[in-house]
Amino acid sequence: MQKPRYLIRTMRRAELDIAVAWAAAEGWNPGRHDADCFHAADPGGFLIGLLDDQPISVLSVVKYGERFGFLGFYIVKPEYRGRGYGMQIWNAGLAYLAGRTIGLDGVVAQQGNYAKSGFTLAHRNIRFRGHAAGDRQPAAPTVLLAALPFDELLAYDQPYFPEGRAAFLRCWISQPEHQALAIRQDDRLAGYGVLRPCREGYKVGPLFADSPALAECLFVALKGAAPAGEPIFLDVPAVNRPALDMAQRHAMSVVFETARMYRGQAPALPLERLFGVTTFELG
Repeated sequence: MQKPRYLIRTMRRAELDIAVAWAAAEGWNPGRHDADCFHAADPGGFLIGLLDDQPISVLSVVKYGERFGFLGFYIVKPEYRGRGYGMQIWNAGLAYLAGRTIGLDGVVAQQGNYAKSGFTLAHRNIRFRGHAAGDRQPAAPTVLLAALPFDELLAYDQPYFPEGRAAFLRCWISQPEHQALAIRQDDRLAGYGVLRPCREGYKVGPLFADSPALAECLFVALKGAAPAGEPIFLDVPAVNRPALDMAQRHAMSVVFETARMYRGQAPALPLERLFGVTTFELG
């Protein structure tokens, strides 16, 4: 009998929808319109494993700039796990990102396995779940992010990410059904956040702000923009105590957590001003 042929190659754009659907089946609750923005970040950064031309594994290994990459969507169809197919696509992904610092958000139970590939723990990220108020509060001095020059957003975003991500951000802030808000102080950008629809409810991410008070203004405005009673999710770095306190004030409960890990030099990000992670898939 002929041995099954396992081929790993770059995904076509339509195949990224397979990865998103598998992520939803795993309970990761991806955004409804994430795929286009993910693909815009690095069209070559998504791998698919085909066994006799049937997709059985996926992985994202998105390059940012010249020095950083982020790994996500590491999924093997359940019936093919434990046969080495996952390790083969994993190794192909690491080869694609060779020479770069690599980040990932992995389930805590797999932290030991990632450590075997040279990843070390930086901090935990905690997913909180609450409910939308459906009553945007005008007291928050927010403005539509689209009203600001895109270059101003890029300059503000840069410290929060190891490399520039212009192509991704341009798409991310203009998704259908989204809400992207900014807050200004002393005539300059002092924070911004994005609310997007997901398979279940809505996620806020990113949520960056110069102070806890400004972060709360943005969060209240974003939470109020979603339909009343809809689930709201916020992914918070566990080292940001004011962000954890904010989630608790809004009666949010912990539903999930990841281990943020890096292979190579961990970037020095301003986690004290990072109140909501953009995505677990792309960083």
